Amino acid sequence: MDDLVERVLSVVEEIPAGRVLSYGDVAAMAPAPTPRLVGQVLLRHGDEVPWWRVLRADGTPAPHLRDRQLALLRAEGAPMAPSGDAVDLRRARWSPAPGDPDAQQSLFE
Repeated sequence: MDDLVERVLSVVEEIPAGRVLSYGDVAAMAPAPTPRLVGQVLLRHGDEVPWWRVLRADGTPAPHLRDRQLALLRAEGAPMAPSGDAVDLRRARWSPAPGDPDAQQSLFE
């Protein structure tokens, strides 16, 4: 489990301000067995990383984090959906630059 925690936190640490990933994106990049496990890692160990940059697959935060997470994302300038209740994942989803040796490999390239 410690190796998984390190991999997940490493991916989340790399997400730049104003950009986001879904739990599934992080699971694919870490790799982690499931997106739900990414959420559990962030719940238990995510205080030192920008946990607010990880959202559900539809760009919404979990209900118990909604107000705080959206406020943090707005403050960073993350592109919001027209409703204001979610992030526009099409515009905000992060992918490391191709060829960046310090970045995690991305499945979106």
